[in-house]
Amino acid sequence: MSISTKYNPREVEQKWYDSWMQRGFFRSEPNPNKEPYSIVIPPPNVTGVLHMGHMLNNTIQDVLIRRARMQGKEACWVPGTDHASIATEAKVVAMLKERGISKKDLTREEFLAYAWEWKEKYGGIILDQLKKLGASCDWDRTRFTMEDDMSAAVIEVFVDLYRKGLIYRGVRMVNWDPQGGTALSDEEVLPKETMAKMYHLQYEVVDGAASEPTYITVATSRPETIMADVAVAVNPNDSRYTYLHGKSVRIPLLGREIPVILDEYVSIDFGTGALKVTPAHDLNDYELGQKHRLPTIDILNNDGTLNEHARLYVGQDRFAARRNIVKDLQEADLLVKVEEYQSVLQTSERTGAVIEPRLSMQWFCKMDAMAAPALEAVLNDDIRLYPPKFKNMYRAWMENIRDWCISRQLWWGQRIPAFYLPDGAFVVATTAEEALELARSESGNDQLQLADLRQDEDVLDTWFSSWLWPISVFDGFKDPDNKDILYYYPTNDLVTAPEILFFWVARMIMAGYEFRKEMPFKNVYLTGIVRDAQGRKMSKSLGNSPDPLDLIEQFGADGVRAGMLFSSPAGNDLLYDEKLVEQGRNFTNKIWNAFRLIKGWEIDERLPCPNETAISWFESRFNEAFVQIEDHFSKFRISDALLAIYKLVWDDFCSNYLEMIKPAYQQPIDKRTVEETVRLLEDVLKVLHPFMPFITEEIWHELKKRSQKEYLIVAAWPKKDKFDKDIIQKMEHVLQVVGAVRNIRNSKNIPNNKPLDLYMKVASQENYMAFLPILRKLANLHEVQFVEENLEGGAISFIVGSDEFFIPMEGSIDVAAERERLTKELEYTRGFLASVDKKLSNERFVNGAPEAVITAERKKKADAEARISAIEQTLAAL
Repeated sequence: MSISTKYNPREVEQKWYDSWMQRGFFRSEPNPNKEPYSIVIPPPNVTGVLHMGHMLNNTIQDVLIRRARMQGKEACWVPGTDHASIATEAKVVAMLKERGISKKDLTREEFLAYAWEWKEKYGGIILDQLKKLGASCDWDRTRFTMEDDMSAAVIEVFVDLYRKGLIYRGVRMVNWDPQGGTALSDEEVLPKETMAKMYHLQYEVVDGAASEPTYITVATSRPETIMADVAVAVNPNDSRYTYLHGKSVRIPLLGREIPVILDEYVSIDFGTGALKVTPAHDLNDYELGQKHRLPTIDILNNDGTLNEHARLYVGQDRFAARRNIVKDLQEADLLVKVEEYQSVLQTSERTGAVIEPRLSMQWFCKMDAMAAPALEAVLNDDIRLYPPKFKNMYRAWMENIRDWCISRQLWWGQRIPAFYLPDGAFVVATTAEEALELARSESGNDQLQLADLRQDEDVLDTWFSSWLWPISVFDGFKDPDNKDILYYYPTNDLVTAPEILFFWVARMIMAGYEFRKEMPFKNVYLTGIVRDAQGRKMSKSLGNSPDPLDLIEQFGADGVRAGMLFSSPAGNDLLYDEKLVEQGRNFTNKIWNAFRLIKGWEIDERLPCPNETAISWFESRFNEAFVQIEDHFSKFRISDALLAIYKLVWDDFCSNYLEMIKPAYQQPIDKRTVEETVRLLEDVLKVLHPFMPFITEEIWHELKKRSQKEYLIVAAWPKKDKFDKDIIQKMEHVLQVVGAVRNIRNSKNIPNNKPLDLYMKVASQENYMAFLPILRKLANLHEVQFVEENLEGGAISFIVGSDEFFIPMEGSIDVAAERERLTKELEYTRGFLASVDKKLSNERFVNGAPEAVITAERKKKADAEARISAIEQTLAAL
């Protein structure tokens, strides 16, 4: 059989993915004989395509689900997509615009028909892209947040919470997105640092005394809102403005009189000390207005243009109106000055538009009661956050939680199940028929008909459906006791990004306790953000993000998966560098070349096995590394787990073990060595498979003939086993000797194929006896002898631990250079010994450190002392 000299991902990846799918390895059903392990995917928006954040997040999920599957658990990874109200509606509106159709010319039903058309055409793209990554989801379970059953669950929850008094309708100050034409929750608003301008305006004092100032200066960053001013506030203790108590001022340009009010909320030493009060367009002003019973004047339309209440600049966009009013204020000599300052602009997460605080009639969900058990669950570690540093952030947010604005002025989404009667009253019900029955009962009017009821035009916030995701994907609302929800819920692990910890993760926890009386998941792994070399978040708008599918095409899915995980510790941002995925690809090539080497050996069954020490060593080394790998998994240090495997494969297996056992050029090898090597490689492939599934499955099947059921994807995960610490330590010592010999070869330009002699002055010859064949082979040594005294007459020496080694140079040694080298080494070792002595003389360290740490430090001290003694003797001999 001919094996390709290079690993070709294109030939391998689709083949094995199709094979896994055909054999149903991803499918999961409740199995009372197996422990369940379930993950629900953070549903990407149907508008989305695969980006670097998705790559990282879904690679980690796939690592966890593949490992659980190999551990013999009933592994279930539920995929799906989110309907993404704002983003999808914007996409559909843009599509219609290209066709020459305006949303305002369509009925709701007509628009939704177009929206569903768009969703069916584009909504599954990202899930298909995840398959290229190797995601082993149970695709038969794919859910969508607006499918019938899931929408029914959303409506049921709304009605339930309303009847519990946890949902209410009222006029409140909200975040308004003029571009999206909808209210947003606080969590959908992104702050952006920017440079802004502060405008100092002159407000004329009405009926002021001749001796008093004619104007008062008020500073504002939004001069276009002065037409909505209802007062100017000053601090009653501010002596500068005592003359204004009980007075009025006129709004610049507009001339409308507004009162001067007194409130200690106004800071005396900030700005001019005079504050314009605009309750309709500022949250703090709104609360000040409520306190002083001031009117509100809303001068903005939904799209951010000025309405007739402004009286000036009617119909102009808010920013155009700002430019024009500044110009007019200057001409009227009412603009004192303009200052630039660093500011934070609140923008819409979805459209990027600058947010307008405005009063609006909206639906809200009370959060206090539901937040309490969700906070307690995390503080008590019933639900664990990884890394734990996010715990304090979670606590701060939950303890200061505000009511959730859940209504959106859109058509795409679950429509709010509130039905209005002709007199303006409303009822809340799951269906129009139920609403009619309720309306007749509450109004006492049996003559009401369905045509008399008008359903609320708004839809619910997208997150009002996705907060139910872990329950609704298993139909936990439709059938609360069905076999899936009882078996898979609570799910095990959630992998997501820190930026949605509050408005998705926290709310899912609340929903879990509210509707199932238990947690929705046990662990939350928070990934970092993928950033470019400059620290910027990768995004299409910045043009700093590579196309993940192009990366997969160039480097292979395994290479990209490994590259993404090489430096992505939980909760810390990943600084992306293409060298990472190059390293991942190089890793696949290293594994492939190791496989080719093994398969290329000619076996002679008559030969005895000379490699028992090497086989025993690597078996122990694997078991030692496996303990580390399992520890990393238990603490969700996924990146560390991969790096431990990487070292095991690259250094221990490929660079050391295979070099120890491989036969001489074109010579056969014994059967036992090959069988044991294949067995050891199989264990390596098993721990590597969750990270690099394609190449490992390919090599697994090429190593030897397998049955239809013997796939690596369902092979048994290794179990922790004993390992021989002694053989590991001794081999590590021998490998250091090999490394020192190789360094001497390099420094003296001695060819690798030229055998050298090695003389060893050691404390225990027994420690080396079993390893001498390996030492001879790896270091290419001719004669190896134990000696009692230093070797004189032109030999290069080196020290490993407390043992000294000599390589004769037959008079070619540069004595002066060797003396200089040894003097530097002596100086370094003395400094190292001083640092160890300092530690061991510190009583707090000795009394507080674990015994194993103290023992290790004492061994360092003994080795350093022996090293110093040996160097001094060699220097004396020179």
